[in-house]
Amino acid sequence: MRRPWPRTLRCQLTAGLLLLLALACAAVGVTTVLALKGFLMGRLDEQLVASGGRFAASLEHESTPDADNRPDTRGQAEATFGARLLNGSVTRAAMVDDATDRPVPLTREDRRALLGVAVDGRGHRVRLSALGAYRVVATRGDDGDILLTGLPLHPVEETLHRLEAVEALVFGVALVATGVAGAVWVRISLRPLQRVTAQAAGVARLPLANGEVAMPRPLADTDPRTEVGQVGTALNHMLGHVEDALLRRHASEERLRHFAADASHELRTPVANIRGHAELALRHPGLVPGAVRHALERVESESRRMTRLVDDLLLLARLDAGRPLEHERVDLTLLVLNATDDARVAGPEHQWLLDLPEQPVMVSGDAHRLHQAVGNLLANARTHTPPGTEVTVALTQDGTGTRLTVSDNGPGIPEELQPEVFTRFVRADQARARSTGGTGLGLAIVRAVIGAHGGTVHVTSRPGHTAFVLILPG
Repeated sequence: MRRPWPRTLRCQLTAGLLLLLALACAAVGVTTVLALKGFLMGRLDEQLVASGGRFAASLEHESTPDADNRPDTRGQAEATFGARLLNGSVTRAAMVDDATDRPVPLTREDRRALLGVAVDGRGHRVRLSALGAYRVVATRGDDGDILLTGLPLHPVEETLHRLEAVEALVFGVALVATGVAGAVWVRISLRPLQRVTAQAAGVARLPLANGEVAMPRPLADTDPRTEVGQVGTALNHMLGHVEDALLRRHASEERLRHFAADASHELRTPVANIRGHAELALRHPGLVPGAVRHALERVESESRRMTRLVDDLLLLARLDAGRPLEHERVDLTLLVLNATDDARVAGPEHQWLLDLPEQPVMVSGDAHRLHQAVGNLLANARTHTPPGTEVTVALTQDGTGTRLTVSDNGPGIPEELQPEVFTRFVRADQARARSTGGTGLGLAIVRAVIGAHGGTVHVTSRPGHTAFVLILPG
C-alpha cells in the first residue's frame, strides 16, 4: 500500500529537507566511492605495470638456469598471480606465496576467463575459483605466448566496503540529527503561521450572522518582509474590513429594529381607534345602507388583521432587542391540549390527533409565548393543508430536553422554500391573497420565541409528510 505524502506544511518542509539531504549524502557517497575505486584501481594497474611481468615471464619456459629450477619471485608482492597462455590454452598458472611460487588449480571456467583477457596492457577483472577476484594485465611473451600478471582485488574491495560502512553510519547519524533539528527549527519558524491559523479559526467560530460581534485583536509582530508576516498583515486588513461591515450591519439592524418597534407601538393606538369607530358605527340603531355596512365590516376586519400584524411586529422587535421573557413552571401538556382545542374549533374539517405522555411535561418558560408558538404551528398546518388532513401533535421528554412535534400528511413544503420558512414575510404560496393567507410572520415568531427560551426549531418535509420539531432545554 502506498503511503501518503505528509499533509501538514511542517511535515512537508521537514520531509523535503531530509529528502534533499539524503539525496546529497547519496551523491557524495557514490562520488567518493567511485573516486576512491578509480584511484585504487589506477594504483593497482601502475603496480602491475611496474612489476614488469617478471613473475609471469619466468613461467615462459619449463626450466630456468637457476639451481632450484623455480620461477623468478624476486620483488613480487605477496599473492601475485602469473599465468602463461600458449596456442589458446593455459600452460602454467602460479601464485607468489611466502617468496615462493605455488601452483594454482584452474577450472574450465577459470581457463575460459583467462583466455578472454585482452592483450592491451590494461587491467582487467577476473574471478578465479581458487583465489577470488584479481586484477590482471596481459602482455605478449618472446615465444609468441601470452603472459598474465595479476594482483588480488580483496584489499581494494575491503577498503571500499569499509568506506561505504563509514559513510552509511555518518550519513545516517547526520540524517537523524538533521531531522530532529530541522523539525524543531521548522516548528519555531512556523509559530507565526500557527497564530494566524488560530486567529482565523477563532473568527470562524464567531456568530457572525447574528447580533453584535466582538472581533479579536489584530495579530502582532507581522513582519511584512516574511511570507508569514504578509499573510498576517492581509488577515488583519481583512478582519478590519469584516469588523467594519459587521458594525455597519448591526447599526442598520438596530435602526430597523427601533423603527419597527416604534412604528408598531405608534400604530397600535390609531388602529385600535379605527376598529373601535367601525364597531360603534355597526351598532348604530338606525338604518344603515347595505353598501355602508359592508364597507364598515371590511374596515373592522382589516383593522383586526392590522392589529394582529402590529402585535406580531412589536413582539419580534422586543425579542430581537433581547427583552427578557417570563420564567415559570409551565405545564406543556396542558398548554398543548388547550392549543389543540383552539385549533380544532378553528379548523373542524381537519383531523387533530394527540400523542402525549401519561405524566405532565413541565418546562421553564413563558406560558403565554409558548402557547403562541404552538398555536402558530397549528394554525400554519391548518392554513396550508387541505380539509381532511391529519395533524398530529406529539410530546416527549428525556434527559436531553423536551421535544414537541407537529406533523401532518399534507402536500408538503417545496424543497427550495424549506431553508427560508422561518424567515419573516416568507409565504408558502406567493399567489395567495393577503386576505386569505398569513402575514408570513407566524413561523418567524415561533423561531424567535423558542430561541429566546434557549431551544431550537427545524422542519423536515416531503410530499405526504411535514414535521415541525421544537426542542426546549431541560
